Amino acid sequence: MTEREHDRLDELANRFFPGRVVRKDLVRQVKVGASVPVYVLEFLLGKYCASSDPFEIEAGLTVVNQVLADNFIRPDESEQAKAELKKKGKHRLIDKVDVRFVESDKKFWATLANFGSKFINIPEETVYKYERLLGGGAWSQIDLVYNDLEDKAQKTPFYIAGLKPIQVAAFDLPAYVDARREFSRDDWLDLVVRTIGLEPTEYDHRGKLLALTRLLPMVERNYNLIELGPWGTGKSFVYRESNPNAILISGGKVTVAQLFVNMSSGRVGLLGTWDVVAFDEVAGLQMGDSTVVNMLKDFMESGSFARGKEEIPAEASVVFIGNTSKPHEELVRTAHLFADLPPQMIDPAFLDRLHYSLPGWEAPKLEARLFTDHFGFVSDYFAEAMRQLRKSSQVRAIDADFGLGSHLSARDERAVRKTVSGLVKILHPHGEWGHGELREYLEFAMEGRRRVKEQLKKLAFHDYAKTAFSYLEEDTGREIWVEVPEQPDELETEPDLDVAEVEHEQRRSTAELIEAGESKTVEYKQTARFNPYTGKADKKLEHSVLKSVAGFMNAGGGVLLIGVHDRQNPTGLADDYSTTGNNGRDGFENWLITRLDREIGKSPTATLIDVTFEEFPEGDVCRLDIRPSPKPVYLSDDAEFYVRMGNSTRLYNTKDALEYIRSRW
Repeated sequence: MTEREHDRLDELANRFFPGRVVRKDLVRQVKVGASVPVYVLEFLLGKYCASSDPFEIEAGLTVVNQVLADNFIRPDESEQAKAELKKKGKHRLIDKVDVRFVESDKKFWATLANFGSKFINIPEETVYKYERLLGGGAWSQIDLVYNDLEDKAQKTPFYIAGLKPIQVAAFDLPAYVDARREFSRDDWLDLVVRTIGLEPTEYDHRGKLLALTRLLPMVERNYNLIELGPWGTGKSFVYRESNPNAILISGGKVTVAQLFVNMSSGRVGLLGTWDVVAFDEVAGLQMGDSTVVNMLKDFMESGSFARGKEEIPAEASVVFIGNTSKPHEELVRTAHLFADLPPQMIDPAFLDRLHYSLPGWEAPKLEARLFTDHFGFVSDYFAEAMRQLRKSSQVRAIDADFGLGSHLSARDERAVRKTVSGLVKILHPHGEWGHGELREYLEFAMEGRRRVKEQLKKLAFHDYAKTAFSYLEEDTGREIWVEVPEQPDELETEPDLDVAEVEHEQRRSTAELIEAGESKTVEYKQTARFNPYTGKADKKLEHSVLKSVAGFMNAGGGVLLIGVHDRQNPTGLADDYSTTGNNGRDGFENWLITRLDREIGKSPTATLIDVTFEEFPEGDVCRLDIRPSPKPVYLSDDAEFYVRMGNSTRLYNTKDALEYIRSRW
């Protein structure tokens, strides 16, 4: 690429991040013949080639190639390098350093991967300064010396005199945030996509967001991601090559000592050492010991693990990457998307810990045209930005604009919030975003979590039946449903019009309905208007009750129980009573009938709804037996038309409503 081929984004990046961006095609040029991660090469390129001047770049490339020639050795050159070190007495290397403690020697020994020696002396203060050396190792610049006296005495002549991990020396977060303000959201998205080596002009907007999602575990603490799809789409690249704070484990056996803690030595494992622990070729993982799966399951939920009686908090995100054995369409139709996971992992309780399922089948096979020749952030600089942003959280970002629908469980909500938090930290580190952008992130987050939930529904329908994900607009009160693209149309549930089935349910006792769980004809509401988070009456909750009643009327009828948690336990109506004058059942029923009269109409309320109360140890439960309406029922505020479909209530648009009304009445 010549200077005249730089585009507007290249100029912006060099103007506001001078010395922090590098041409990504240079990495591919230098990497030929050098089996080191990209972030190591970019560390050098960032020192010598972080410029838009083609002459400076050429000069810098010469220096980088010379540094690699002098300091990087291939494994087949190890014996020659040892002889050279003995002859000269000292040498600077770039190698991966892994440290272990040998009890019989009562000391630490370092292993240099390419140098080929497992017994290299390393100062204890260096080990304690860079604890990651003990947990998987780190690529570093090493000053290695040969001590002739020790050679004669102990046969361990190699000493590390100096060590510097490959990472950015200093990072100025306020400067990073301020510079972000000079970019539009779409320009910044393109710059991030180029940072991971891809060319954004070859991707549509959704493709860019999917590529960006692989970075979420790096910017969001304790984030659990899975990506399954065809081979050759670059699923593992960002974890293996572009971030010094991530470690990739490829297949093989996984042990408690490796992940959590070695009880004999007390050494903390990978989850306590790294920001991201990614499991590649997940289908080949061997978790024969059920303890590993159970401890990993607990860690993915709590963010901590036990060492004896001590509880150790850790912030590692967990990523599972793997290839699928069949096209995703076939898996959706005949089994589930997680069918290729090891049997021990196909446990609903384990899978429910996943925050996002990334559809790997949407990523294109990597080919030359998809790689960028333009500027992106130097990898270790961007990795440090992600690490700094990890310290903050934006899980409340949606609260002012949106609420979440009734089908989202506490885990669903946590997953969605964490995904949105990660997206806004990557794309809006300055904390400024638009309403439309936030809506886009929310829908994207809900899609990924619903993809997880749809597979859980296939594995344990009774426990995970609620998959009709929706959100509410705070300003309008409208509810919008979020679909999953790969769900086949034939799986959509038709409105329930079986009046005989509804009448059967209405003959059952309230206790029987609670024990049986929610269904297409039975729905629970914990409260009708009291919001336990604000301690006040909430119009959105009232609207949720009204739409459920209208939805049953426009379908085949049903039963609505108020004062029952969706986990099938009564919670009582004491909180709702407190918002209706503390007049008990009478005050609550008067308020409820008044609202139904005003929003649905006096005639439907009087002729189609029976309101009764039943006392449980936990408190009163209000029961509404709702009969189907002989004509369409609308909510009066905006003439909204709702229909009960499966286990959820759907808002129909004008076209669908007219079509349904013609066929129904």
